[in-house]
Amino acid sequence: MADVISYREAVAEGIAREMRRDTAVVCLGEDIGAAGGVFKTTAGLFDEFGPDRVWDTPISEQAIVGAAMGAAMTGMRPVAEIMFSDFLACCWDYLANEIPKVRYMTGGQVTVPLVVRTANGGGLGFGAQHSQATENWAFTVPGLKIAAPATPADVIGMMAAAIRSDDPVVFFEHKGLLATKGPPAPPDHLVELGRAALVRAGGDVTLVALASMVPVALAAAEELAREGIEADVIDLRCLVPLDAATVLASLARTSRLVTVEENPYQGGWGGTLVSIVADEGFGLLDAPVRRVAGECVPLPFADALEEQVIPTAEKVVATVRRLAAY
Repeated sequence: MADVISYREAVAEGIAREMRRDTAVVCLGEDIGAAGGVFKTTAGLFDEFGPDRVWDTPISEQAIVGAAMGAAMTGMRPVAEIMFSDFLACCWDYLANEIPKVRYMTGGQVTVPLVVRTANGGGLGFGAQHSQATENWAFTVPGLKIAAPATPADVIGMMAAAIRSDDPVVFFEHKGLLATKGPPAPPDHLVELGRAALVRAGGDVTLVALASMVPVALAAAEELAREGIEADVIDLRCLVPLDAATVLASLARTSRLVTVEENPYQGGWGGTLVSIVADEGFGLLDAPVRRVAGECVPLPFADALEEQVIPTAEKVVATVRRLAAY
């Protein structure tokens, strides 16, 4: 086994493991077949599993997700790719109004075990319509699970859990992480959805992050450590289910909380997490809660401007410094 695997390779590896394990798993999306996906996240799948299980589709998000819904309702476990998460808007009726409600509306007689994978987030200068972090869109819809891994091993383990789930899962793969590398996942690796990870232990402040903001939070923690401020860094990994218990356990040690999210401040998941903390952990806090989030503007194309919009380690460090002095 290789010493490291890229996030990009981990996506294909995670899907392939489940396709080998269960013949009901199929893949569909634009250019995912012989082309290996526009981000090369499905490389090798067509060669191994062929056109009966890896389906190239027309450029229609409605067709992709609608076909996946029908396949899931009739016994398959489809993994549908929407090329950019921004384009979830094109199939929003299926994703928000149909898929999450079938199990409830049929009294459990029909399940929709599908995964909608999508390339998410900014930082690469792709402009306003191809750079959004859209977890917060899906977060408003009851009935969807939401996964957003930050490491290659978590991609594989969470992909396994997502494909095996009898509930629909939206699986956000961050474009800015695709080239990053990490330890490979062991055989049969499974990461339960809804279980956050403490990826760095400190005692002075709790930083909670998701996806590409996890390395940002870790970089901030390293900088803060040089100033004598030690941070717990929690990788949420999932928004639904949301592991508030791990956050509250950390807060019991640190008494200070900063959320670090790429979603816009307005309607971001940090607002929900903070409200849970205010409700269930208010007595643990020794200082106000702070949210470092994306600005509420369309994503600029220019790198220098995009950096002003998306949270950076420097912004996190500045926020924690002020909190430490409170």
